[in-house]
Amino acid sequence: MNKGRFTVPAKVTDWSIAVGVAALLLGTGLSGPHPSGGREALGLALLAAGALALAARRQTPLVVLAVAGLSAVGYQAAGFEVLAVSYLVAVYSAVRAGHRAVTLAASIGLLAALLLTSLVFPGGPAREVVTQARTTLEIAWLIAAFAAGEAVRQAERRADEAERTREETARRRADEERLRIARELHDSLTHQISVIKVQSEVAVHVARRRGEQVPEALLAIQEAGREASRELRATLEVLRDDDLTPPHGLDHIPDLVKQFQTTGLETALRVEGHPHAVPAAVGRTAYRIVQESLTNVSRHAAATTASVLIDHRPGALAIRVDDDGKATPDIAPTPGLGLRGMHERVTALGGRLRTEPRSAGGFTVQAELPLGGAS
Repeated sequence: MNKGRFTVPAKVTDWSIAVGVAALLLGTGLSGPHPSGGREALGLALLAAGALALAARRQTPLVVLAVAGLSAVGYQAAGFEVLAVSYLVAVYSAVRAGHRAVTLAASIGLLAALLLTSLVFPGGPAREVVTQARTTLEIAWLIAAFAAGEAVRQAERRADEAERTREETARRRADEERLRIARELHDSLTHQISVIKVQSEVAVHVARRRGEQVPEALLAIQEAGREASRELRATLEVLRDDDLTPPHGLDHIPDLVKQFQTTGLETALRVEGHPHAVPAAVGRTAYRIVQESLTNVSRHAAATTASVLIDHRPGALAIRVDDDGKATPDIAPTPGLGLRGMHERVTALGGRLRTEPRSAGGFTVQAELPLGGAS
């Protein structure tokens, strides 16, 4: 099923063609001149065998070509005056698969064998002598089957090339867009983050030279500036080179929790389940969810504690971040860019995200990321 359109499986199509050709040949053979007795049974068996072999024409086109050709020689030698329809279908399939030279050689050999058969077995399809008209008709049918297979093969090749061209164009446009975003980020953010980082470091340095105690908030600003500078560089590297992967993932969450502990937020990390490697995209998304959640807690929640749960489940990774802030079920939170960004990341992986106040007070962020949805 593809966008509401039903597609018949290839095996069903091939078997339908094989059975249809078999019915056509058997009916034609029995309705026209044919032998009796053992030769009749042998001829009918060869008619059916050559036709039913067409069911495998996609998998083994050359084998089917040989079976159909030998069957045609056999049932005409037995006395059945039937056009080798199964061999024509086999020619079409073999040429479509790209076996043009072998098919041409086999077809020339078949015509010679049919001619020899008609001379050796005078009771065969040509009766006394193979007429020129019959030979011309067989050649014409072979040429038509050959041409049809070649035409379809060329059409499929052009379709494949067109699809490949579209993919390359889309990839090139995506690369150009990544580079444009990288330039925008570099031009707009690098300077501001550098100013914050330098000024905070100067302030810390001056305070220490004076023998004053450096405020925790100032140290947090200094560390946040350094971290923002590192992340910006890493992001720009990823945007400029698609083969690189961001440095932060699931293994970096413990360090992230420790970083928020230095800001005065009592943060605890708990890991459940059986830890195992996860796809890079899942690890990055998990890190970003915890980072954004704890950032919101420290900035807006007026919380004193926060807990982070990483749960390794079969086929999925679950993340939960709770705090004891001022959020209540009576007050609907205003979604900001951070929450929308989390939703987009989780949705891109086919996961689920819940962000809401807790009944006991505070806020909770819960995400479930399927391991099979990441590429």
